Amino acid sequence: MIVPESSLYNPDLAPTTPAHRTWTTYNYISLWFSMSMEVSTYMLASGLIAGGMDWKQALATILLGNLIVLIPLLLNAHAGAKYGIPFPVLVRASFGTRGANIPAILRAIVACGWFGIQSWIGGQAIHAMLVVIWPGIEAAPWSIWACFLGFWALNMAVVWRGVESIRFLQGFSAPFMLIMSLLLLFFALHKAGGFGPMLSEPSHFHSTGTFLRFFFPSLTAMVGYWATLALNIPDFTRYSKNQHAQVVGQAFGLPVAMTLYSFIGIAVTSASAVIFGHAIWSPIELMGRFHQPVVAFIAMIALLVATLNVNVAANVVSPSNDISNLNPQWISFRTGGLITGFLGLAMMPWKLLSSFNNYIFGWLIGYSGLLGPVAGIMVADYFIIRSKQLDLESLYMRNGIYEYRSGINPRAIAALVLGVGLVLIGRFVPAVHWLYDYAWFVGFFVSGGVYTVLMRGAVVRSPAPELAGEEA
Repeated sequence: MIVPESSLYNPDLAPTTPAHRTWTTYNYISLWFSMSMEVSTYMLASGLIAGGMDWKQALATILLGNLIVLIPLLLNAHAGAKYGIPFPVLVRASFGTRGANIPAILRAIVACGWFGIQSWIGGQAIHAMLVVIWPGIEAAPWSIWACFLGFWALNMAVVWRGVESIRFLQGFSAPFMLIMSLLLLFFALHKAGGFGPMLSEPSHFHSTGTFLRFFFPSLTAMVGYWATLALNIPDFTRYSKNQHAQVVGQAFGLPVAMTLYSFIGIAVTSASAVIFGHAIWSPIELMGRFHQPVVAFIAMIALLVATLNVNVAANVVSPSNDISNLNPQWISFRTGGLITGFLGLAMMPWKLLSSFNNYIFGWLIGYSGLLGPVAGIMVADYFIIRSKQLDLESLYMRNGIYEYRSGINPRAIAALVLGVGLVLIGRFVPAVHWLYDYAWFVGFFVSGGVYTVLMRGAVVRSPAPELAGEEA
């Protein structure tokens, strides 16, 4: 029996009950459509066009990256649906009851950065709408910062209402965003004179070698884009009615939503090159170029809804749980969410979005080198070492089978350090820069493999049948 008085327990981290398991296949499809159809996805796709790819190369790169990241995502999702536990509790099995704070905080820091990025984008959208209504405000340097902080406060209000507000928001925002995105595509299609001119921009790579030098880091960035959710997807699948609902919903929702919305980003960015003579990767800047107040206003409303939705769902749920895991008895989900918001401000998102190079090759690839090793260790532990069997009670208690050495599993730490270390060597040693270009892949396979070898030599006690959990 799980002891509520345990220092590792609070109601937000507790296993979900049957009454909490309300998410259906539609909810998971909606989750991915709503999280994919937002500005950072658009900018991911448009950044590839601005970097020199043609539309077919960009779309294939994005699709392949999302099919790759879907594999570890579904693997880590299984434990959430089976045991009803969130990511910071699941990772206790591999890193230890105290050591779990290390990967949880790594994931939380990345999420805080994303929260800041999305808040900055939302603030820009609000500012752009105000400029349409009141052009004079554009000259006021404080206005963009006021919009940024206002949107940040709106996100905090949604967080305060709890996780069910996320499900409600997704229920109507997913179809709304699909309609708005198609309207933007048709508007750009009309301005560019049809799909022919829109998609006629050729690739700027004139040899296979130069293309591959851009392609492989870009593919890593595509995987890195959802490397965060590949870890904390149990935070959502713990609410699934059964395994089938989350597997089908995610296997359909992620690749379809990302490919569809990426195509819109690619097509509209290609259209901007036809209309204005060069590719404009920021949709907010692009809307300002059309000088159509009604169109710009509607588009900015769509951007605002999408950004709010993905920011709360993807960038608050996980770090709130992760930060709560530091001291479950004193830090609740709400408190963790507020901490996430303030850390997002401190990470200066306006610098991360200053160019597509900073966004794709700096931010996305950089943090994938931190999260890939964690994903590799989690998958190896749950599927290879433990054969999907966890002792649920011991995940919430000290001195149980997940205590290791004073609550820390040194084998997991060693595997994590080795995986991250190789990526860092690639970042700073030009001769092996490919280690950084393949950051997520290097970390995932090296750390997962090392962890498997080290744990094969350790005694891993199997949980009692009554504690193993039932298939959801």
